Amino acid sequence: MFILLLKYIKSVEEVDKELENHIKYLDKYYSFGKFICSGRRNPRIGGVILCKSESKEEVKDIIKEDPFYVNKIAEYEIIEFLPTKYVEGFESFINV
Repeated sequence: MFILLLKYIKSVEEVDKELENHIKYLDKYYSFGKFICSGRRNPRIGGVILCKSESKEEVKDIIKEDPFYVNKIAEYEIIEFLPTKYVEGFESFINV
């Protein structure tokens, strides 16, 4: 499992111009079962995506499709972690 931290490197106005395409990108990977949850950081300096993936390489390939990445609107930090304690039902999101 991976936490993807996005940090905006352009203005919020530039972010908003590409937001609709970014949401389509998110929807694509939600439909594939790769994204578990996502949202804005507060204050609005970027975003966070919880991603289910087999490898960091796959995550990097997924990120390369994000309009925020393609258009150099945001930088990504990839954090891999192994959930060991979680609420009941969350196990369905964990790679076995």
